[in-house]
Amino acid sequence: MRTINTGTYVIEKHIVLEDIDPVVFYGIGNQHLQMLRALYPKLRIVARDNVIRILGDEEQMAAFEEATEKLRQHVIRFNALKEEDILDIVKGHRTKDEVPEGVVCYSMSGRAIKARSENQQRLIDAYNENDMVFAVGPAGTGKTYLSIALAVRALKEKTAKKIILSRPAVEAGEKLGFLPGDMKDKIDPYLQPLYDALEDMLPQMKLQEMMERHVIQIAPLAFMRGRTLSDAVVILDEAQNTTPQQIRMFLTRMGWNTKMIITGDMTQIDLPRSQKSGLVEALHILGGIEGIGVVELDRKDIVRHKLVTRIVNAYERFDKNNNSDESINKD
Repeated sequence: MRTINTGTYVIEKHIVLEDIDPVVFYGIGNQHLQMLRALYPKLRIVARDNVIRILGDEEQMAAFEEATEKLRQHVIRFNALKEEDILDIVKGHRTKDEVPEGVVCYSMSGRAIKARSENQQRLIDAYNENDMVFAVGPAGTGKTYLSIALAVRALKEKTAKKIILSRPAVEAGEKLGFLPGDMKDKIDPYLQPLYDALEDMLPQMKLQEMMERHVIQIAPLAFMRGRTLSDAVVILDEAQNTTPQQIRMFLTRMGWNTKMIITGDMTQIDLPRSQKSGLVEALHILGGIEGIGVVELDRKDIVRHKLVTRIVNAYERFDKNNNSDESINKD
């Protein structure tokens, strides 16, 4: 928040609401703004975009500035603001949402994002205790979503200056060269799950701004070559589809004050049968190295629709039976 003192005879200040969506701050139909006007009757309060212009009593203006900064910090943390929060903050009380247990960050709907299983909590703990974490498990276990939540928290708490998200662009049925559009259009479908998670945790306008300023970068794995990634949280998603050369290249991009999270699902390797998964090899080579955490999630951690668990179980039985049949045929 920045304040600008202007005017010669009447005290006037401008407060700039930085790092938040002003729509959340002002409320639907400017309800929150109307409430603030009622709470500070000696001030004239005018808002436009992310700038609040205030004129009037100097003492009440100072109190308004202090309250506005606390409200801004509340919105940064919770992605939401309620009328009772405004009253609590203006009166100097703690809001009901303060100091929650185990919450990583909040979604745009105000929902607390936190571990929903023991292994998800192990992922959070491994991230806190290590600079590099491998999170391996089937679809729906929340490994990617929770990893991005940890990265968003680091950005909000300023323990990292940027978030870098990457995925291998493994072709499934269609060649990139034959898909319509420029290179970004061809690659974006591979990265859409990462966009979806970010949009659930950050205001649309703020996310767009962060991407334009390269505070948040989303790129295919091939774009990582030659870079040193410092002061960042770096996430490699779908790492089971990397080759040994690709994952080695990625892991050695790590710079100072950087954390890396590598996620993958060993049951969804889309590489050619003759190609070894880089994730499988990396786990074999790097297991037990100090500073590297490995977390395995399983069916009990699936947090999607209950049918997802049943589908995963059915496919595991199918794969097991097929492997048994192949062994019998070989014998």
